[in-house]
Amino acid sequence: MWPLQAYKSLKVQLLETHTKHKNNSVLEKMDCQYLLGAILASVLGLLLLYKKIQKQTFSMSSDNGLPRDSEIGRSADIIIVGAGVAGSALAYTLGKDGRQVKVIERDLTEPDRIVGELLQPGGYLKLMELGLEECVNGIDAQRVFGYALFKDGKSTKLSYPLQHFESDVAGRSFHNGRFIQRMREKASTLPKIIHVDIPPCFVALVLENCQLPYANHGHVILADPSPILFYPISSTEVRCLVDVPGQKVPSVSNGEMSHFLKTEVAPQIPSELYNTFISAINKGNIRTMPNRSMPASPYPTPGALLMGDAFNMRHPLTGGGMTVALSDIVVLRDLLRPLRDLNDASALCKYLESFYTLRKPTASTIYTLAGALYKVFSGSSDPARREMRKACFDYLSLGGVFSNGPIALLSGMNPRPLNLILHFFAVAVYGFGRLLLPFPSFKRLLLGARLISAGIFIA
Repeated sequence: MWPLQAYKSLKVQLLETHTKHKNNSVLEKMDCQYLLGAILASVLGLLLLYKKIQKQTFSMSSDNGLPRDSEIGRSADIIIVGAGVAGSALAYTLGKDGRQVKVIERDLTEPDRIVGELLQPGGYLKLMELGLEECVNGIDAQRVFGYALFKDGKSTKLSYPLQHFESDVAGRSFHNGRFIQRMREKASTLPKIIHVDIPPCFVALVLENCQLPYANHGHVILADPSPILFYPISSTEVRCLVDVPGQKVPSVSNGEMSHFLKTEVAPQIPSELYNTFISAINKGNIRTMPNRSMPASPYPTPGALLMGDAFNMRHPLTGGGMTVALSDIVVLRDLLRPLRDLNDASALCKYLESFYTLRKPTASTIYTLAGALYKVFSGSSDPARREMRKACFDYLSLGGVFSNGPIALLSGMNPRPLNLILHFFAVAVYGFGRLLLPFPSFKRLLLGARLISAGIFIA
């Protein structure tokens, strides 16, 4: 019912807005900015711990040899390969349900990654549901309350719809490695978890002692040719991610990357961040990471189930990876809870086919949104794409239902596919309607038709 009500409300507000603001005053009102996106992609990659079955205690081990199959499978109900966010969370929740779990992870040291640094409020709610909310404590995690969007010297702030949730519910941004280690520590408190130890891109910088224009918000700059992200990862550090499209990335070692960042990127960032941005470049700790997107392709295999980044990746622009991984863990936990016997691999594989259906509303919505927003927010020589980009910014700047709905989708708090379709095409229709003001012309009608077509292609 809500999407229908939202559509009616959206339609009424659009009509009222255009009626009140004839002579292009609507366009003036909407020159604000929205910051969409937060950061980067999901994670997966770290660990759990080692516990001696005889003592039913957990202990770390750094064996470099590959354990024999009999050693890995003995006395284990479930074997998890990879102890990142997804692997650690799954091990903890299954261990809490009384399962005997073994986790295989190649490296127990704290990871140093530039992804998985933003957890949306929807992901935090899933963390609470799994009993893992303590994992954001003690790592200098920063509360995130929404986004700020910048375009052509203008800005706008959009807040998460948190009014009806507990005061602790908000997004969190942090060092990924610290969060992973806390997940490992949490898992190590359970006696039934055993760890077996076996042997386009983002350009990343860390800005130190930097004050963001909007505190506790992620910042997305709609730059050319593609977005630039800023978000806090501690009380004194801000992560900057510069999306570099194309296959040839400037070399870091010979100074090409520093020159690119200073000449092409720096002029487009807010003035408040310019000096610390240049200082971060001069320090030389520049890292790169490929942006990968991989749709979920179910491949039921008796005795195995892919989770996390191994199964499904989306563009890191919206920071939805960990939210999807934790949502998948909740779905899998609920499916496994009624089962006492996990020894019949074929029957279990058949039973778990419903996992792919149950995860789809949340996972596919966040996946589609990430890809669509990246395309919309990236620069283009196509006039229709440029008009779509501006229409999206102005639509979100309207506030109310126009921003609350999309931000609820982005944050993972209301990831309904119908809402995604509604708002995405509302942006296209809104952009088309603006082209008819103050008077329609054949050229504007043609551009509007191309805008609608571009919207359908992107979606």
